[in-house]
Amino acid sequence: MKAPVATSIDSLQESLAEQLYFSDKAMSTTIYLAQRLKKPLFLEGEAGVGKTEVAKVMAKILDTRLIRLQCYEGLDANHALYEWNYAKQMLRIKLEEGQHNRQEVERSIFSEDYLIKRPLLEAISYGSGNPPVLLIDEIDRADEEFEAFLLEVLSDFQVTIPEIGTITAVEPPFVVLTSNRTREVHDALKRRCLYMWISYPAFDREYRIVTAKVAGINIRLAEQICNFMKAVRDLDFYKKPGIAETLDWATALMALHCDELDKEIVQETLGCIFKYNEDLLLMQGDHLDDVLDRIGLINEERSAGL
Repeated sequence: MKAPVATSIDSLQESLAEQLYFSDKAMSTTIYLAQRLKKPLFLEGEAGVGKTEVAKVMAKILDTRLIRLQCYEGLDANHALYEWNYAKQMLRIKLEEGQHNRQEVERSIFSEDYLIKRPLLEAISYGSGNPPVLLIDEIDRADEEFEAFLLEVLSDFQVTIPEIGTITAVEPPFVVLTSNRTREVHDALKRRCLYMWISYPAFDREYRIVTAKVAGINIRLAEQICNFMKAVRDLDFYKKPGIAETLDWATALMALHCDELDKEIVQETLGCIFKYNEDLLLMQGDHLDDVLDRIGLINEERSAGL
């Protein structure tokens, strides 16, 4: 079955918005072309800006499975492609001892019944239905050797298993690769993809995300949160907060029944925004007053005190 393709960039942007993913025209165009041209989509950007969410949302739009390969240092082909179920094979050998000849047992234990499919093979041999969305998350954490292997798989969307034969995808999956840019990914892989850098959101987009995803939040608090995050990202921190931290913070403030920001509540909830002690210490100093002053909260508190 062929994957449903958006009829236009505008219709895709509307579908993304219906799934509460608010993209600009450039991002929608890139996603649209990746599907139309059947090319992998390579997304780079800081952690927490919504790269992984693209794959999740596209799986919903395409009404198909999301298959995720989480990359890490030392990841190899066996863990990404397939492994044999050795325990099951050994059990079968013991059960069949003395009942069949050796060749029959070998043929039976090296069949698909004893194959453990990992994400890449799952995406290629998906069977019936719409082709899945294959998310290869944080490819920059994997080794260059795995990157070269991945390049080969994504070129033909086929895998050869010596004991079984060549398995080819009926229809290529929609592939999304993400990178936090902890290292440079090789040009050969990037050339086979459509590329998009996802930056921190502008105020309007972040405000739209917060009001859509945080139930019951009032307009004033949402505006204060987005203004605060925008001001924080203009400062020099080890890890600037992304959209994920914005949503965590907004949700936490709602749990605390907070209707608006003040210095005290911000100080008490900085752990929702920053994940490194160095950044927390910086923010607890003069930086906090500077940020609150920039978004007008210091003056408001002074006026209230008068």
